Amino acid sequence: MRGCLICDTPIEPFISFGRMPIANGFLSPEQFATEYFFDLQVAFCGQCGMVQLMEQPAREQMFNEHYAFYSGTSQGMKIHFQELAEHVRQDYLKSPDPFVVEIGSNDGIMLQNFARENIRHLGIEPSANVAEVARQKGIRTICEFFDASLARRIVSEHGQADAFLGANVMCHIPYLHSVIDGVKILLKPDGIMMFEDPYLGDVIEKISYDQIYDEHVFLFSVTSISYLFQQHGMEVIDVAPQETHGGSMRYIIAHHGARPVSPRVSAYRRKEEEMGLNLPAVYAEFRRNCEDSRDALMTLLHDIKKMGKRIVGYAATSKSTTIINYCGINTDLIEFISDTTPVKQGKYSPGAHIPVRPYEEFTARYPEYALLFAYNHAREIMAKENNFIASGGRWITYVPKVQVFP
Repeated sequence: MRGCLICDTPIEPFISFGRMPIANGFLSPEQFATEYFFDLQVAFCGQCGMVQLMEQPAREQMFNEHYAFYSGTSQGMKIHFQELAEHVRQDYLKSPDPFVVEIGSNDGIMLQNFARENIRHLGIEPSANVAEVARQKGIRTICEFFDASLARRIVSEHGQADAFLGANVMCHIPYLHSVIDGVKILLKPDGIMMFEDPYLGDVIEKISYDQIYDEHVFLFSVTSISYLFQQHGMEVIDVAPQETHGGSMRYIIAHHGARPVSPRVSAYRRKEEEMGLNLPAVYAEFRRNCEDSRDALMTLLHDIKKMGKRIVGYAATSKSTTIINYCGINTDLIEFISDTTPVKQGKYSPGAHIPVRPYEEFTARYPEYALLFAYNHAREIMAKENNFIASGGRWITYVPKVQVFP
């Protein structure tokens, strides 16, 4: 038992996914012996409604100069961030010389849309390798972790911000109170914070437990986010569900009383209550659903191998680490994982040490089955894999249920 990271109420885990490595820690054979593991346990706080990890590795272990995720590799995400940037520009950048700041700006996939319009911007990205990619694109980026002291420095150099943005990053940060203190300093009186992250309601409904890994210290709901920001004199003024990452929510936050609050906020809070997201029994049922999903996937993989068929993993994602290690998938079941990211090729998956090989090895000799670890990009991936299907190939997916198609 320990204190909730948001309100300090004592919390206990409702599920353990067992011994888990760094999700994005793809590694070389010489690193196997010293690989880091921790116990991936998840708890629900009945006081503030926040779902959270009981333990998270040090941030420097997860976000560093070897960080192996580049947002810009997905065409679908490029379009998504282009639309998000346009929404911010049209609706919230009303001052003559607006200033936009993004936390966890990665390779600049979102900020490049503001840079093209000559809008003042600043990316804050703690992973040195991806920050450098952004700089090479001409996007102003600093390689640091965000907090109140950094916010003061930014204000002194650039002035206050009209918009503070984040995409799939706020749920990574255990010290959220410190971040929000910084946001309050950084934002203009009528400024907004807009961020989106995987949504708790979708994870529970779709049994998408692969959203739970070391980087995702929190699973947010409108209820828990409202509680969090109220503690800092800020409020949720609007929410918008997103299809990205298998189901996300976009939150728009402002200083308390600065802007009108959309009726969507209270509507979602009522919906969350109806779903039982405030009840321990819902999380006990989620644990059973995860166990059933794991058992169904392993039965399917073993049955396919008994028929003498080949299975290859498709996309070496962070999400795949939870699936692979919780289920106990190894090289007896899948030969390798195909991935287009050069920095991951030639490495091995965290924990299970399944080889990651170039995409060309997938296309050179198609397997009978591909286990899709990037189901959140399924539409984009399947649209370009007609040759795999034409060869007789079949996809295996596990969200919202274990299935094979076509």
